Amino acid sequence: MSERNGSERNGFLFCADPLRSSRPDPQFAGELAAARAAGGRIALLDHDALLTGDAAGAVSRVARDSGPYWYRGWMIPSARYAELEAALGVRGCTLLTDAADYRRAHELPGWYEEFVGLTPRSVWCATAPGAPPPSPDELAGLAEPLGPGPGIVKDFVKSRKHEWHEACYVPELADRRQLAAVVDRFVELQGPFLAGGLVLRSFEPFVAGGEARVWWVDGEAALVTAHPDTPDRHPVPELPSLRAAVGRLGLRWVTTDLALREDGVWRVVEVGDGQVSGLPAGAEAGDLFASLAAAGGR
Repeated sequence: MSERNGSERNGFLFCADPLRSSRPDPQFAGELAAARAAGGRIALLDHDALLTGDAAGAVSRVARDSGPYWYRGWMIPSARYAELEAALGVRGCTLLTDAADYRRAHELPGWYEEFVGLTPRSVWCATAPGAPPPSPDELAGLAEPLGPGPGIVKDFVKSRKHEWHEACYVPELADRRQLAAVVDRFVELQGPFLAGGLVLRSFEPFVAGGEARVWWVDGEAALVTAHPDTPDRHPVPELPSLRAAVGRLGLRWVTTDLALREDGVWRVVEVGDGQVSGLPAGAEAGDLFASLAAAGGR
């Protein structure tokens, strides 16, 4: 990407209101106002059209040669994000997070290596949506490096923590029947939305103070918020070792969710692409969008 004039600001591609495509989705009204206050250009994306495979239609309201853009909106599967990047390219526009970097931040296998030692131990295997889950023997082989003890089942992007006992938590990974039952239920509930494959993670006990979400722009912590699931809890995490890992990852806009383990150590629960990470209710995002609007090219 070429150097930009120092006064030029990046654009923001927000989701449109699904009922009135000429208007922004009201869910992101506060963030759009923050982006506009920071001097960012605003364009709208038809998220529903993108998810159904009509990437050209999804970006039809984006002015030609008006990039570069940060996307900001609802989650996008990695393959659809690549289609979004291509459709914008046809219009002479670029995304500041390209499709390869989006996948690295969005899916656990992309970021895990840089955070080994800071996050629960994990193993995974590719699984296509609609495919039968691995057999009990295959699951036992997958879980073996984690050793005995409790674990968590998820896909490359999300867990089903609200179905904790039936489709997320495994009391003993060495119990083949138990592990297979939880995995089977998880795969059944995810159905066509299973992302990438299956992940097994060692379970670590955290204190009940809620998680913190740190928003990183070009390797610097631009904002620390509560997690959207616990917006009234504001733990203050320690960041030095985390900053080094984020720097190794080398991605432009990412989030890290942190929880305090019962032994007093801060642990990375999840890494995500900042473009699709949720802000908790009541969070003040002005500084974050100012950093994004002013971020230079690469």
